[in-house]
Amino acid sequence: MSLLPIFLKLDSRPVLVVGAGTVALDKIGNPAKDGSLLSTGLRLRVVAPEAKPEIRQFAAEGKLEWMQRCFQPSDLDGGFVVIAATDSPEVNAEVYRGAIERGILCNSVDDIPHCDFFFGSVVSRGELQIAISTSGESPAVAQRLRREIEEQLPADLGPWLENLGALRREVLETHPRGEARRALLHQLAQRPLCESPDCPSRQLAHAPLAGQPASANNTHATHSHSTGKVFLVGAGPGDPELLTVKASRLIQSADVVLHDDLVPQTVLDLAPRTAEVVNVGKRCGVKNVTQEEIHALMIDHARARRSVVRLKSGDPLLFGRAAEEIAALTAAGVAFEVVPGITAAFAAAAAIPCSLTDRNSASSVLLTTAHHAQSHPHVPLPRLDDTTRVVYMPGRDLSRLAQEWLEQGVPPDFPCAIVSRAAQPDQQVRCTTLAALGDAAPTLAPSLLIAGWAVRDSAAALHLAAEGVSVTA
Repeated sequence: MSLLPIFLKLDSRPVLVVGAGTVALDKIGNPAKDGSLLSTGLRLRVVAPEAKPEIRQFAAEGKLEWMQRCFQPSDLDGGFVVIAATDSPEVNAEVYRGAIERGILCNSVDDIPHCDFFFGSVVSRGELQIAISTSGESPAVAQRLRREIEEQLPADLGPWLENLGALRREVLETHPRGEARRALLHQLAQRPLCESPDCPSRQLAHAPLAGQPASANNTHATHSHSTGKVFLVGAGPGDPELLTVKASRLIQSADVVLHDDLVPQTVLDLAPRTAEVVNVGKRCGVKNVTQEEIHALMIDHARARRSVVRLKSGDPLLFGRAAEEIAALTAAGVAFEVVPGITAAFAAAAAIPCSLTDRNSASSVLLTTAHHAQSHPHVPLPRLDDTTRVVYMPGRDLSRLAQEWLEQGVPPDFPCAIVSRAAQPDQQVRCTTLAALGDAAPTLAPSLLIAGWAVRDSAAALHLAAEGVSVTA
């Protein structure tokens, strides 16, 4: 069954509730509570021989009309919506039949076949309302999801939305219809907003749009207020469900996404259809765009008042070019923010699975790339028996790396695991030892090497599982 989610205006509309017990009271609610019938400004009539004290009190205060008698079909005449909330299935069914005859929407509580609509579990922040429905299948699930969403939404979202709505109306009056105005409204929806006339967001709202001459309404705007913002965002190891909430939100509201080659399509699909999505990564050393061109793209789009997401696989601050990009943005005076992500080392460790700092075998973790994994004479090595080594981008031929480590004194039976495409549907884990590492067959990119005694027990369990041997703790 496909339902149309809608929000009804009930102000001054006639609504009937049949029943005045606990179930009816739950629907009628508190006039001060969002999501209740009484909070909508409707004209409410309740029909029931007896009523809960709270409903009697609402009637005494003039908040509703209580008809102290049994339901009659004529009670439905002229109604807009009716709720059947008695403890009698027969009465509820009679209410539903009468509503159908008169073309009135009916909700028969806890009786899915006799419902034209369902009440959602509502999260409210001022004018913002989020309603969750399970089509009556499990109100408990809807309530659980409501609690989870409640915990994530800022408490001051309501006042911010009210201010944003007022500013939006100013933008609609000041700027002509078009793509530039639409982009501005999307950008304002991501920014903080205060009452001060010097608020950067207010200045941005009144600045001339691209190609629009300054007018008497916006001559006070300055160039510094007309820039957008760049977000250096970690896309994680590739599974969209491992994105942070903030990263997901920024991608979904971006005007421009400049992404690494390793960011999968399932993550890029979160970007809006109106966003410009550009691959600026490199694969196997082949660059699509130079680093200087990436800097220019970020700066130019930001100065065009766009929200730019520079989307990097894993975490943006680990083995990427974030330092250079931060320096370029700083020098250009462009606002930016770094949003961390789950790095591949943690996804790969979870794939094995093993603790990188197993208290019985490793008290430190060394994160390197294949280029730096081969030691230099002047660089002291960490204790061989106390460190888990994680090598990003180890390459397809691991024989040279294995030889380097053996020459450093790492024992031949040092456990190794090669994790390919960690946290993605085609993830693979291959376990071996340092002595056999050079003979390992190439794996799909991206891959990562984890080596250390902390890998040993997990690698053994994986090996037995692959041979069909049951492994228990």
